[in-house]
Amino acid sequence: MDEGNKLQFPSLPASKEDQLDWSYPMRREMQEILPGLFLGPYSAAMKSKLSMLEKQGITHIVCVRQDIEANFIKPNFPLKFRYLVLDIADNPVENIIRHFPVTKEFIDGCLESGGNYLTSFFPLIIAYLMETFGVKYRDAFSHVQERRFCINPNVGFVHQLQYKSEKCDVSILIRAAFHCNYNCKTLGVCLHQL
Repeated sequence: MDEGNKLQFPSLPASKEDQLDWSYPMRREMQEILPGLFLGPYSAAMKSKLSMLEKQGITHIVCVRQDIEANFIKPNFPLKFRYLVLDIADNPVENIIRHFPVTKEFIDGCLESGGNYLTSFFPLIIAYLMETFGVKYRDAFSHVQERRFCINPNVGFVHQLQYKSEKCDVSILIRAAFHCNYNCKTLGVCLHQL
């Protein structure tokens, strides 16, 4: 690909100034990964945390749960915040790539409207950084972990993110996963349309 046709990405902020001196109790709080992009525990969006959500300017929340948890894990403030609810099992064979297009659209819409976004599911943040900034998995993971040290992905999610990063053009893989009903049990991604 010549220079004129090369994909252009904004630079991922590389400043070490916004990194935190991590301490164990911080795992109970949300951290800002990028301006307007927050990652925290599930408890960061509980009813008792409304004042903290408002203080941080949160406007959009992704609620990630397993489908069997739908009766007790649900949006707490549907009239105050815009929610995206995703049924994702914390299971190595769960296909998380299929959720990336709608999540990217949700985050972009949030940030473009001047809002702030919160999720507890860090693979979505890593995928967002990879696609938005054109960085590899390792760089996106490092960027997130420097700001929220306690992230610990399951091996299946890591493989999907690495595969997305190393083997395929991001947009092709996302389009294939988004439009395909085939679920490859080995990698959790659609391979037959690539």
